[in-house]
Amino acid sequence: MIAIFKKELWSYFGNWSAWIIIAAFSLIVTLFLFFFDNDSNIFEIGMASLQSYFVLVPWLLMFIIPALSMKTFAEEQQTGTLNWLFSQPLKVSDLVLGKFLSVWVVGILCLIPSLIYLYTVYVLGVPAGNIDLGMTFGSYIGLIILIAAFSGVGILASSLSQNQIMAYLLGVFMCFIMYFGIEQLASYKLLGGADFILQNVGFYQHFLGFTRGLIDFKDVAYFVFIIGVTLVLSNHFINKKK
Repeated sequence: MIAIFKKELWSYFGNWSAWIIIAAFSLIVTLFLFFFDNDSNIFEIGMASLQSYFVLVPWLLMFIIPALSMKTFAEEQQTGTLNWLFSQPLKVSDLVLGKFLSVWVVGILCLIPSLIYLYTVYVLGVPAGNIDLGMTFGSYIGLIILIAAFSGVGILASSLSQNQIMAYLLGVFMCFIMYFGIEQLASYKLLGGADFILQNVGFYQHFLGFTRGLIDFKDVAYFVFIIGVTLVLSNHFINKKK
């Protein structure tokens, strides 16, 4: 697993793809938070808070994480190297976990430049330091866990697909449905009392708790369950390709 993890990390950073993705992600976030005229602009909000950052980032991650994960298995199958990996003395579960961890780590690295935003908001507050650090750090933890969930979904999409384009489109679709689609469907209140259950099936409500600074065991357990399910299913579909 460690060997696969290192190999995947090198494939991201060795050809500049990870650097480009991190730079593009940071540039887009910076433009929305400080320059573009929109509801996420920190100067227009007039509050020493990164709340708009934590609202914006999940939407970008829906596109970034599938872009990172699409090649994990789809490319291996497309180029024929998946059969070579099957011939090596490693378990499929190690293969899945190694690729999952590499995507998760690169996704987390996308958040590192945001520490500049945190420092900026901290300094610009009146008085300086007038920011809810508990809510901020809780939101960061929520984002790290959400990236893991998106990574698991992306790995599953790649294991189901024959090529990278299909893996990317399927990954974006599945991430969108899990984060926003289920939440919106539940908001129509078509199922009566079952709407509450449906609402808690999706990512949004569980991530929302973290953005309020609340690290609830139920929310953590939910994401751990989702990650586990996606990885088990990925393992199953890769085994079927042997």
